[in-house]
Amino acid sequence: MTDKGSDLIQDFCRINEIPCFAGNPRNGNSKDFLDAKSCDILVSINYLFLIEQNIIDIPKILAFNIHGSLLPKYRGRTPHVWSIINNEIATGITAHIIDSGCDTGDVLEQVQIDIDSKDTGATILKKFETHYFPLVVKVLNKIETDKLIRHTQDNSKATYFGKRTPEDGLINWSWQRERIYNWVRAQSFPYPGAFTFYLNNKVIIDWIELDDYGFDYNVPNGTIVTNDPVRIKTPNGLVKITKFRNSINNIIVNNKFEDI
Repeated sequence: MTDKGSDLIQDFCRINEIPCFAGNPRNGNSKDFLDAKSCDILVSINYLFLIEQNIIDIPKILAFNIHGSLLPKYRGRTPHVWSIINNEIATGITAHIIDSGCDTGDVLEQVQIDIDSKDTGATILKKFETHYFPLVVKVLNKIETDKLIRHTQDNSKATYFGKRTPEDGLINWSWQRERIYNWVRAQSFPYPGAFTFYLNNKVIIDWIELDDYGFDYNVPNGTIVTNDPVRIKTPNGLVKITKFRNSINNIIVNNKFEDI
């Protein structure tokens, strides 16, 4: 089962003659597809929808999910993006039991993954991809050998972050420049991107660098101090814009804001 936007998964299923449901499974939409299905174990990886009880009840042994954080931290949507925004130095993936809550089920296994200073949301997902299958195999082997251990999550240490939309990417130039740096790289291409406005044009910024160019603290935050390269004032220094997009046609621009 997948969402309608996951074309590669749907193509794979079609080529290999694997039954596939694409779309929102809730509110009975997937009932006809599921009525004829049975399994011992259900595995969910990066599934777009919260899984309802009628699906959780299908497997005879258990249902488990692979979530993109070190639970109980970062329950919810796009945890890898939030972890970069929040200046974390490590994230990971967690295999956990699927229950009626959102990422609240018992933890089965975890893999910690470092976040480098140049990582973006997209590069973190690439790191995740190399660990998904080995983690699934590890859990399946432990089930088969009756060595699976369930660890109850410590809810006192849990954090939850909600769904992000493209409109959430607006940059606040009154933030410290280190936060702006993380904000930009977490959402850079191919994600919708962090953005600002220049002469009423939306400018999507894909990369910035912390710059040692001199500045006057009294200059308003968000002021363009130089335009070739573009340097912008923040409370604790300048940032240099090294890559941005024209939001109208998504063209990557590497020169001056006047080029937009």
